[in-house]
Amino acid sequence: MPTQSREAPGELAIVRGFVNTLDIDLGTDALAAPSDLSAWLAEHGLLENGASASTGDLERAVALREAVREILLSHNDGRPLDPASPAVLDEVAARADLRLRVAADGSARLEAERGGVDGALGRLLLIVYRAMEAGQWSRLKACRNDTCRWAFYDHSKNRSGHWCTMSVCGNRRKARSYRERHRTAASA
Repeated sequence: MPTQSREAPGELAIVRGFVNTLDIDLGTDALAAPSDLSAWLAEHGLLENGASASTGDLERAVALREAVREILLSHNDGRPLDPASPAVLDEVAARADLRLRVAADGSARLEAERGGVDGALGRLLLIVYRAMEAGQWSRLKACRNDTCRWAFYDHSKNRSGHWCTMSVCGNRRKARSYRERHRTAASA
């Protein structure tokens, strides 16, 4: 886990936190059991009291987390998306029964019609959608370091952030590049 935080604004911090439930560097997963998922979703106001997750719910949540991570990696380095990632988000949206609701005053909003874990995961997608509308979504990225992949919000003016923290992952990459250059120069 990085030592410095690159917090996302507003409710987008929930999506960032969801992706970061897996710490690749430490090998820990905060969503190791269905009860962990229920607790995490309830703690973040996404799951109604008394609802619990099943093993299938946990599998879908982990698939969603990793699909979102893949999208965040594409935000960072422009890599093409694995076609499976958007399909996972589509499936979560369908299971949540996302619907457009128009109020008497003509305003509209999206809602997850389902309750339980399906609805909670749908509410995560609604946060993603609102971040897209606000122009914030592309600033949420995953660290380029293959042993990290920590989600961070790129606050840089030109959106050029690549690492969760320069002091950890950025320096590791710089040191690796330096060693490779000197190893190549020494063998030439």
